Amino acid sequence: MSKGNENWGLRLKEARLSAGLSQKQLGIQAGLDEFVASPRINRYELGIHKADYQTVQRLSDVLNIPTGYFYTEEDSLAELMLIYHRLTSKKKMELLKVAKSLQS
Repeated sequence: MSKGNENWGLRLKEARLSAGLSQKQLGIQAGLDEFVASPRINRYELGIHKADYQTVQRLSDVLNIPTGYFYTEEDSLAELMLIYHRLTSKKKMELLKVAKSLQS
């Protein structure tokens, strides 16, 4: 198992638990067949398998998180992505101004 798959799986599990969903519920809501939903999500979370991009998009939609959250290597960037995703448009602009001011 690669480090990327492991991180991907841990992030999926964390997001699923945060949403209060079982593996089966998440899988079904993301469009997986109910008979394979739980084992498939379990394999994703364990890092044994990695979902294709379309599946990740569906999982992201169900979990209300940005798709890129699963792909970034840095945990701090993943956390920042979640924060940004949950902000109002106005707050997003404020955050961007602050971030740009830190570059100087």
